[in-house]
Amino acid sequence: MQDALVQRTYTAVVEHFIKTGRAPHYTELAKTLDVPPEKARQAQHQAAESSIGCWFVKDTDYVESWAPFSNVPTQYLVTIDGEQKWFGQ
Repeated sequence: MQDALVQRTYTAVVEHFIKTGRAPHYTELAKTLDVPPEKARQAQHQAAESSIGCWFVKDTDYVESWAPFSNVPTQYLVTIDGEQKWFGQ
């Protein structure tokens, strides 16, 4: 069951990036996943640890990068249909 939550969390983060151009905070994930905030925070860290190219700002719970997206501006602008709201790693 825990593995399923970790996979759902990974997917939810990617989908949030696609929709909004930024990573969700774990409190937002909690609503999406229908779990308590602390469980969402833990699942987000587990999903990042089990993936390549996913990490947090040092000593925080803020996503810095979630492959293939960056949550901080980079020189890699991603534009789709004339809309640029994403940054690549």
